[in-house]
Amino acid sequence: MMKRIFIRLMIAFAGMAMSFAPAYALVEININRGNVEPLPIAVTDFMSGNELGAQISQVIAADLQRSGLFAPVNKAAFIEKISNPDQQPRFEDWKVINAQALVTGRVTRESDGRLRAEFRLWDTFAGQQMTGQQFFTQPENWRRVAHIIADAIYERVTGEKGYFDTRVVFVSESGPKTARQRQLAIMDQDGFNVRQLTNGKDIVLTPRFSPSRQEVTYMSFEGDQPRVYLLQLETGQREVVGNFPGMTFSPRFSPDGQKVIMSLQQEGNSNIYTMDLRSRTTTRLTSTAAIDTSPSYSPDGSRIVFESDRGGRQQLYVMGADGSGQTRISFGDGSYSTPVWSPRGDLIAFTKQSGGKFSIGVMKPDGSGERILTTGFHNEGPTWAPNGRVLMFFRQNAGAGGPQLYSIDLTGYNEQLVKTPSYGSDPAWSPLLE
Repeated sequence: MMKRIFIRLMIAFAGMAMSFAPAYALVEININRGNVEPLPIAVTDFMSGNELGAQISQVIAADLQRSGLFAPVNKAAFIEKISNPDQQPRFEDWKVINAQALVTGRVTRESDGRLRAEFRLWDTFAGQQMTGQQFFTQPENWRRVAHIIADAIYERVTGEKGYFDTRVVFVSESGPKTARQRQLAIMDQDGFNVRQLTNGKDIVLTPRFSPSRQEVTYMSFEGDQPRVYLLQLETGQREVVGNFPGMTFSPRFSPDGQKVIMSLQQEGNSNIYTMDLRSRTTTRLTSTAAIDTSPSYSPDGSRIVFESDRGGRQQLYVMGADGSGQTRISFGDGSYSTPVWSPRGDLIAFTKQSGGKFSIGVMKPDGSGERILTTGFHNEGPTWAPNGRVLMFFRQNAGAGGPQLYSIDLTGYNEQLVKTPSYGSDPAWSPLLE
């Protein structure tokens, strides 16, 4: 069950009013420029009476570093020891070690047992505070507070929303390859706080987050019958979306969370359907003798991208939300699959199979501007971070025991292994938590 976090934003700290720097970004994000030069940032240990302050600062630094846009300065290089985060730091000491931004903070316990975590972000070269906030929460939520602070820093420095206070649902795989157990699991975006959601007795596939609720949809083969389920993460309540004849594939929510779109296989071919979750009525959107599958809505809900082999091999197509205007958009060598529309609406991510290898790439919704981000023995299943700047996918290396989760940003240079206790596949990123 998800624990809600109570957050209160304060606009001033005791004894020192908030001062905001002009609205500019220290880091400019240009996905077409290649490798982005990360911003050197010093994240000091937060003042506290125990190790919690250092733990929070470590999570913040790790989040920022994983983004590829920040380069945390080694603490061994720090000259000034921050003893009072309310006081203005000695900026010259931080400029000497090329820390262009500085994070200071404090963690205290309130009389009611809650934690209060506060931070300040400083522009050392301009010699001024950029932002400062404080949050209140229960002690067990300290990692979430660290992710929220990292998001606030990311947004203030880049001018774009962060993605650290999010979770990922995925298929956790364990056991020998010939008898692999697959459970639905959920974790923080950095791989911590893994929790199993199903018991592993039945195969689970293609979990997907609702964009509007703490809810996931997924496929499960219970009693050897494929069914689409809805799972409420806060209550653990589960329900069957519907019993459909034949096989059901790749269920995914509409942007408003009111519909599920999926492909249903009947008599050797599959077509795309939507189901209204309130009325449970289905609407057929494609009608071909081909295999149409893996549908994904544009963020405004007006269009759908999907894969189809109607042209002889798997390619990507876009159509209106009512099934009209079905148009092919992929024309490169090889086959294309698992398309998913960016939350920003500007790109579509996909898996591409060509030359015996699998790649993760992106293209514009009209098919132009195709770029391959990473290639390997078997890469598959991209999912977008809610800010549309980072993808997660799973990779099976040749001769390896099982698949693992990776993230990569849109430059294609910042690829990171996301460590999980067991093998992992089919990741799906959540929206920012509330």
